[in-house]
Amino acid sequence: MHLPRKFRASICKLIIIIPILWLVIMMMINTAENNTIASGSRSEASKKKPQAEERIQDLDSDRVGMEYDDKNKEDLVKPSLKNQSVTIPPRDPAGPGEMGKPFKVAKPDKETKAMIDKGWKDNAFNQYVSDKISVHRSLPDPRDDWCKAESRFLTDLPATSVVVCFHNEAWSVLLRTVHSILDRSPPHLIDQIILVDDSSTMDHVKDELDVYMAQYPKVKIVRAPERVGLIRARLMGARYVKAPVITYLDSHCECTEGWLEPLLDRIARNKTNVVCPVIDVIDDDTLEYHYRDSGGVNVGGFDWNLQFNWHAVPDHEKKRHSHSAEAVRSPTMAGGLFSIDREFFERLGTYDSGFDIWGGENLELSFKTWMCGGTLEIVPCSHVGHIFRSRSPYKWRSGVDVLKRNTIRLAEVWLDDYKKYYYDRIGNTLGDFGDVSSRIKLRKDLQCNSFQWYLEEIYPELFIPGEAVASGEIRNDWSEQCVDSAAKPEDHNKAVGLWPCHNQGGNQYWMMSKQGEVRRDETCLDYAGADVILYPCHGGKGNQYWAYHHHDNTIKHVSTNKCLAISVQKDKLLMEACDTENQRQRWKFQNYDQTKELKS
Repeated sequence: MHLPRKFRASICKLIIIIPILWLVIMMMINTAENNTIASGSRSEASKKKPQAEERIQDLDSDRVGMEYDDKNKEDLVKPSLKNQSVTIPPRDPAGPGEMGKPFKVAKPDKETKAMIDKGWKDNAFNQYVSDKISVHRSLPDPRDDWCKAESRFLTDLPATSVVVCFHNEAWSVLLRTVHSILDRSPPHLIDQIILVDDSSTMDHVKDELDVYMAQYPKVKIVRAPERVGLIRARLMGARYVKAPVITYLDSHCECTEGWLEPLLDRIARNKTNVVCPVIDVIDDDTLEYHYRDSGGVNVGGFDWNLQFNWHAVPDHEKKRHSHSAEAVRSPTMAGGLFSIDREFFERLGTYDSGFDIWGGENLELSFKTWMCGGTLEIVPCSHVGHIFRSRSPYKWRSGVDVLKRNTIRLAEVWLDDYKKYYYDRIGNTLGDFGDVSSRIKLRKDLQCNSFQWYLEEIYPELFIPGEAVASGEIRNDWSEQCVDSAAKPEDHNKAVGLWPCHNQGGNQYWMMSKQGEVRRDETCLDYAGADVILYPCHGGKGNQYWAYHHHDNTIKHVSTNKCLAISVQKDKLLMEACDTENQRQRWKFQNYDQTKELKS
């Protein structure tokens, strides 16, 4: 049968079109299935990714127009707390906290306030603000121009391993510490950054931290299986150090430009130099970076409670220098941030392994550095910022005064006969401080100098209690009250207090110097016509000039010719016209040496 020509043409077209349509339909179905499979695979993969990879965040919508490469995207991380973000490079030069500027949260809503409060509770600083600031934030350069001069430092410097110990540290603060080291140190001078985890319990510093730091070959994480405390964690980290120099930093620091070379330069010139950067203050609330030029540098000291303190560079040290940015000798170190030749550190016996948790290790290392052939210096060309917390956010077992125990071990080994001045402060209650025979042997083997040598040659400005005319509690028998006040810098300009006598030293321990000062260490009783207050000792007599009359138990203020008295209500110190019959004006020093008074 012959079809009409027009039908034959239509059939030919259908024969051609139908396979093509079928092919198109099959391709569309196949594509849809692939998309479904791919979507499902991505969903499954996302469930299996470590949480650290979930910290990769997309660009914020308000950053449209800025260019980011893949490497930069890898650096975009989030902290653990929900709805918080960490801004990181490439950063907005005007972003939060850049150039060390403060970041303040004005009128936070209820949810934000709760997050801020939680950050303070967990860390004892404003974690919420930290999490808003780049972990690579820019900082001002605090160095003097003297430090930046060409050829100021040796070019052939030893490499260092930086040991950073932490326990449940906030994510953004810990990362900012590490990145400030990597970002502002010549790569060839950093052998390793050893992060020592002192048995943290928070997830973000476990697997998440491992995954994040895996991209940085120089970062090594070691973990203590149980809580060991800062001192033993540092010893643990030291075992992994291969570089010739060990640098210890805390886990809430920020290194500034040029921080490392000045430290290594001093050690390269003399391996027995133990060196500390200038420790700048990072505000615990706003994370503002505070610093001063080299003219404001202080050196470390201590009081007879064997507590570290800062004081101005003494005149005899200033005379050794032609510029204030030169390294200055310091009697003691704060202890958190310093560099030391690894072999010299080992020769000094590192830290006393009998020390528990934290406390006293800085003075021990300071004393034995000086007494056993080394030099301790503050290096003004090196600046590292540090968040100073008003309290420790971590809990330890109760019932053990570890600081006291550590300090007694320190006194037994290094202070010779001068240890009695510390024991007076703690009521001569030593308790069980463990076996120190190995540390005494170490000192003998190293042929270290005496503590008297240290006081005469290194810290001659320290007041020696043995030179006091009188010492101990100042008791009024009529009221059974004693003069009682803390004498820390924050207590200056406050009225001196009273408290029932307890015979345990502490805030009731006072000394009467030959110069007529009633003092505790560097703080003196001062009377200018109103309250009797605490004020830094100035040696100029005047408002701080007192006379103790042992025969009638009165304490006279020489400049005003008035006598110290206790109020009728037994709650306040007064200055009154002297009356030897008035029981409220009669005071007894616990210890009195008449021979010294006669010489005074």
